[in-house]
Amino acid sequence: MLADIPFEIWLAGTLALYMAWAIGANDVANAMGTSVGSRALSIRGAIIVAAIFEFAGAFLAGGKVTDTVRKGMLDMSLMSEDAMLYGMLAALASAATLLLGATRLGLPVSTTHSIVGAIVGFGAIAVGADAVNWGKVTQIVMSWLTSPLLSGVLAFGIFHLTRITILDSDDPVAQTRKIGPFFFFFVFFIMGLVTLFKGLKNLKLDFDLPEALFGSFLLGLVGMGVGAVILRRVDSGEEVEGQRFGKVERVFVVLQIMTACAVAFAHGSNDVANSIGPLAAVVSVVEGAALTQKAPVQPWMLAVGGLGIVLGLATWGYRVMETVGKKITELTPSRGFAAEMAAATTIVLASRMGIPISTTHTLVGAVLGVGIARGIGAVDLRVVGNIIASWVATLPIAAGLAIFFYYFFKGLLSP
Repeated sequence: MLADIPFEIWLAGTLALYMAWAIGANDVANAMGTSVGSRALSIRGAIIVAAIFEFAGAFLAGGKVTDTVRKGMLDMSLMSEDAMLYGMLAALASAATLLLGATRLGLPVSTTHSIVGAIVGFGAIAVGADAVNWGKVTQIVMSWLTSPLLSGVLAFGIFHLTRITILDSDDPVAQTRKIGPFFFFFVFFIMGLVTLFKGLKNLKLDFDLPEALFGSFLLGLVGMGVGAVILRRVDSGEEVEGQRFGKVERVFVVLQIMTACAVAFAHGSNDVANSIGPLAAVVSVVEGAALTQKAPVQPWMLAVGGLGIVLGLATWGYRVMETVGKKITELTPSRGFAAEMAAATTIVLASRMGIPISTTHTLVGAVLGVGIARGIGAVDLRVVGNIIASWVATLPIAAGLAIFFYYFFKGLLSP
């Protein structure tokens, strides 16, 4: 039976696994980078936690977002079947190769922008520049500013609020017991919205806004109860000399890990499309479906994407984790919590408002916001400059690589 599968599908499946591996190595590390940087989790623990939630998000909730991989970038009525076949293979190969290089340098870049840049590149060559939706490209360029700015402002505010209400108080432990349950409520509330808004349609659970808000509110109340139980233990034990916030930070360890899990699930459900969306398109072309139809996603495709993401995180994820968690600014659990909470909140707001954002840019902006809250001197501006330069270079490099791979696959597969 496997021998009957066309070579083009084998090739597309292999490239999709390669792309998913690259996503896991670069982008997934963003979800857990702050947890590792603040020592809330070890690298091994972060890999295990992220693997569970990334795979769950990809396999359970990733099936309905794969059509967004094209992002309205191309006029499909102008595309031939052969051009689509070669182009999608080229998009996978070029985007994955770009991510591989960025990961080697420890630079967090956007997988969505990588695949979109690749699609623009092959589209402009295969059909012509008129086939590209340049307005969408402009939106993506604008998101380089809006994503980190929004999450950075939120992270600055959340950490500043935490510092005023808890860390700078006369009795931080007492304040944690008093205010902590509301933090737990907000974390569980946002976790609920992230999960419901980013998609459970694959499980036939399609909630409208009032239902999602109500379900998340109930989950928030559960979170308050969980927080109350945890906070009873905050004042147990002796405080370590020289570590005034030791007990308080242990609470934020729990909050940070919970928020990171929500971001990992949302990332898996959304960005798995960047690897299996082109795969689904190739399978549809090979099977003779019309290009204007939606490309159906089969369970084996979701499994390929989820497995690749986990493998990438386990093998090379530590490189980008180190940049996000340690090199931009020094993180503690409370600072890491502020960054993850801001990133998760930004994801929720942007998904409801239809703003095109990058998970990578969002979290890096949040870490920057936390660093700036402590003073600009707390931020390594050289590292930040390198990261921003890599963001700007993502689209043109992906487009250039896609042009090369388009002609490569055309020469390989054309009769």
